[in-house]
Amino acid sequence: MTATLSIAAPATERVRSRAFVPALEGMRGMAALGVLLTHVAFQTGAAGTPVIGRVWGRFDMAVAVFFALSGFLLWRPHAAAARGLGSAPSVGYYLRHRAARILPAYWVVVCAVLVLLPSAAGTAGLRVWVSNLALLQVFVPLTLTDGLTQMWSLSVEVAFYLVLPVLAFALVRLRGSAARLRVPVILALGAISLVWNFIPVPTPDAIHADNWLPGYLPWFAAGMLLAELADTSVRLSNWWKVAANQPLMWTVASVAFLLAATDLAGPAGLARAEPWQYAVKMGLGTIIGFALLAPLVLRDPAARPHRWRLLAGRSKQHRWRLLAGRSKQHRWRLLAGRSKQHRWLESPLAATIGRWSYGIFIWHLAVLSIVFPVFGILPFQGDFCYVLILTVAITLPVASASYALVEEPVRRWARGRDRTKRAPAIEPAP
Repeated sequence: MTATLSIAAPATERVRSRAFVPALEGMRGMAALGVLLTHVAFQTGAAGTPVIGRVWGRFDMAVAVFFALSGFLLWRPHAAAARGLGSAPSVGYYLRHRAARILPAYWVVVCAVLVLLPSAAGTAGLRVWVSNLALLQVFVPLTLTDGLTQMWSLSVEVAFYLVLPVLAFALVRLRGSAARLRVPVILALGAISLVWNFIPVPTPDAIHADNWLPGYLPWFAAGMLLAELADTSVRLSNWWKVAANQPLMWTVASVAFLLAATDLAGPAGLARAEPWQYAVKMGLGTIIGFALLAPLVLRDPAARPHRWRLLAGRSKQHRWRLLAGRSKQHRWRLLAGRSKQHRWLESPLAATIGRWSYGIFIWHLAVLSIVFPVFGILPFQGDFCYVLILTVAITLPVASASYALVEEPVRRWARGRDRTKRAPAIEPAP
C-alpha cells in the first residue's frame, strides 16, 4: 500500500506507489472476458449485426488493456529504480519469471489443441507445431490454427518481454533529477510507433507486419507511462489529479471505445484496415488502456476518508458502534472512499476471475471450438447469448484448473528456486 500523503505535504514530495494494486487484478479478468466475448460474437455471427455488432467486435480492444497492464507492471521496477525508490530485477531473474508465468500453461494448451481438437490436429504439421510452441505464429505463414488463433497477441506480448530490458538499458542514464525526461521519451516512443503501418515492410504471403510488436508499442507505452507517473515526485499536480479522476477517465475511455467501433478504426470483420485506420485504432487503444488503468494506479490513498484512519485497527463491531447514530445516507458517505466500479474490481469475485485470466485467455477458443459440435449449434448462425453463457461456464473451471495445477505451482517453484539460490550456505555441523 502506498504511504499516505498528508494534505499539508508539498506537491513535490516523493511517494512510492503501492506494490500491489488489487483493482488491476480485477481489470485483467474483465479484459480476458472481453476477449472471450468478441470471439463468441464473431463465431456466432453477432458481430455482423447492425450497430451493436460493431460494438461486440470492438471488444478486441481488451487486448489494449492487457498490453497496457504488462507495460505498467513490468516497467514499474525500472521507473522506481530511476527515482531511487527500489531496484529493478536482473535480466536473468526477469526472463526466468516471465517464462515461468507464460510458457508451461501455454504449452499445455498448444499440445491439447494440436492433438485433441480435430480441426487443428488434421493440419498440424511440424511447422505448425514449432511455430506455436515457440510463439512465432505472427512471423510464419499459415500457422495460426483453430483453437489457437488468439495467440497472435501472446506472441506480440512475449516480443515485448524480450525488448523491455533493451528499453530499460536505453533509458538507464535518465535517473535522479534526469528521471523527469523519461515521460517525454516514452511519449515519443509511442507516437513514433503510430507510423509503423505506413512503412512498407516486406513480408511473406499471409503475414502482415502490423501484427508485429512495433505496431502495438503505443499500447504498451500507455502502461509504461503510468509506471513513470505512479512514482513521480509531482503527485499532486493538476495533470496527476485529472488522470486519477475515475469518472472522467472512464468517460474518455468509453468515448474512445465507441469511436473505435466505427470505420475510423477500420472496417468490420477480418478485412484489413488502411494504414491511417490502423494508426487511429492504435491511438484509440492507447487512450482506452491509459484511461481505464490511470485511476486505479494513480488514485491517492490520502483521498480516502479520514474516518478509515480513525477506524483502522478496531473490531468490526466497534467500527459500527462508532458509526451508530448517523443517518443511513451519512454512514454510506463516511464509508465511501472509492467508486462503485472501483470497489467491484477489488471484490473477491473480480480478483478470482483476475487470477484465472491467463487461463481464460489461452483456453477460451479451444472451448468455443467444441461448444458448437457438442451442443449442436451451427457457427455464424446466431445463438450469441446461449453460446456466450456456455463458453464462459466451461472456460472458467478449465481456467481454474490451469491456474491451480500448472500456473501457480510453476510460479511457486520459480520463486522458491530463486530464494534457495539467494540463501547463504549453511556450514554442516562438525
